[in-house]
Amino acid sequence: MTDAGQVLELLLQAARLKWVPRSGWLMRGVPDPESVAEHSWGTAFLALVLSASVDEPLDRGKLLTIALLHDLPEAVLSDVPTPATPYFPPAAKREAEGRVLADLFAGLPGDEPWLACWEEFEAGSTPEGRLVQDVDRLEMLLQAYLYETNRGSRLAEFWQGQSQRSFHFAVSQAVYCALCERRAAALAGAG
Repeated sequence: MTDAGQVLELLLQAARLKWVPRSGWLMRGVPDPESVAEHSWGTAFLALVLSASVDEPLDRGKLLTIALLHDLPEAVLSDVPTPATPYFPPAAKREAEGRVLADLFAGLPGDEPWLACWEEFEAGSTPEGRLVQDVDRLEMLLQAYLYETNRGSRLAEFWQGQSQRSFHFAVSQAVYCALCERRAAALAGAG
């Protein structure tokens, strides 16, 4: 039987994501930025939508599990901004996140499969993990677009170099290109 106290502890830890702001937005002066929980929901929804257009067979349950778990360690570690990661020893962030998840899931039914799903995201070792990698990045760019067009934020640095990075799936690339076209039109109309 599942220990209700352990389940409750996991739920309370995960709920902290509602109050952890996405630090990249804070560092760029975006007022009242989205939380990690909001980003995780956006990632899961985007993964669900794009999954219908992926040519490889996908396990949607695993896909949504990965999307919901991909940033769960931030409930304990907070959101470490990308510019900070080069200052950590190689793999330190990933190792710390893995330890946090192991502690959060310890003794719960499903702990090993959940850890394996998170590893699939980190390694991009399965189609589901690779799609979540794509949509994690796409969701960030979508949010940047929304902050630029709805709040007047200047977030050009989030777009720099993106066109040189490839996506794993054609549908992800197509959505990225459509978003870039819409952003270009919006910026041209604002200028």
